[in-house]
Amino acid sequence: MSNDARRYFNLPSPFPMKRGGALHGARVAYETWGSLNEARDNAVLILTGLSPSAHVASCPEDPSPGWWEGMQGAGKAIDTDRWFVICVNSLGSDKGSTCPASIDPASGKPYRLDFPELALEDVAHAAHAVVASLGIDRLACLIGCSMGGMSALAYMLLHPGSVRAHISVDTAPQAQPFAIAIRSLQREAIRLDPQWNDGNYDIHGGMSAAGDIADQGDASQSPRYPDIGMSIARKLGVITYRSAMEWNGRFARIRLDPEQRDDDPFGLEFQVESYLEGHARRFVRTFDPNSYLYLSRASDWFDIAEYGHGSVLEGLKRIRIEQALVIGVSTDILFPLEQQEQIAEGLQAAGAAVEFVALDSPQGHDAFLVDIESYSRAIGGFLARL
Repeated sequence: MSNDARRYFNLPSPFPMKRGGALHGARVAYETWGSLNEARDNAVLILTGLSPSAHVASCPEDPSPGWWEGMQGAGKAIDTDRWFVICVNSLGSDKGSTCPASIDPASGKPYRLDFPELALEDVAHAAHAVVASLGIDRLACLIGCSMGGMSALAYMLLHPGSVRAHISVDTAPQAQPFAIAIRSLQREAIRLDPQWNDGNYDIHGGMSAAGDIADQGDASQSPRYPDIGMSIARKLGVITYRSAMEWNGRFARIRLDPEQRDDDPFGLEFQVESYLEGHARRFVRTFDPNSYLYLSRASDWFDIAEYGHGSVLEGLKRIRIEQALVIGVSTDILFPLEQQEQIAEGLQAAGAAVEFVALDSPQGHDAFLVDIESYSRAIGGFLARL
């Protein structure tokens, strides 16, 4: 994939981190679409889930489809004829931003586990610095998806007055025990892979990572990489991103054809197993394992109740915006609908005019990436009324 559309912003140095330590010479990657108007009041910022890059949609500089291609573009729900859209790759992600695979200027070697502890508040501060660098004092709208929705809540809380409207997509004000448990298992799978080697695997072990990631030479000569751990982590994720309803509807108990099976007595036998294997293979060498660990843990740590004396509602009531759209899906087991209701209730209590949309998409948490029609209707309608 071409990265000609990717731009970089150098963060202030040192860049202090919430949980201690600081980054020096750090940067974040971002992309933009559309044009900023003269009043600089038509900017929309998108904050992503754990693994996507800043490439939301195609553009002349990079015509490859983005991760939300059906949602954004001329005449689409996020209409780039009207809005100036920015997407910032999370600090700590290997998709161009400074992350554990980046070079530590103090040592000249990759940070690995010497990277400071990462919080979603750090992700929010970095994204805000990008927006400010573009001369934008106040966003017309801040959109946060999944993990990015938590980062968005932090953004609005830490930078009051910087956002007019907010679209919250399948997210949560804090991680619940089920989500923490799943992510804990994902991290354990990576860390128990002997090839992880306490974070000292070959960073370029097949990855086509860009940005300031350390160059480890020829990957074919560097086999140490936690493929098995990353594969299991991805499979666990995919299982929770969809719903049992969809698994039943798509796969039932259909078995693979005999020629598709291997000789392993415990090998792949059902189509659903083959589906998970394919997903894992496509993902494993495209995301840095240490970055995965750091962003996963940051998601567990985030808790808006920290800002409300232990109360989620009181924390949300500190956010000052004019309007909000909160979208959730009834089949989401990772960020259940009750958490979207919490966000809607809290923002309304803070004085915002809130629209709450509960969808019945069968795709579970991933519905916002799959059920583009339903999400476009809600998001496009809300933005058209701004």
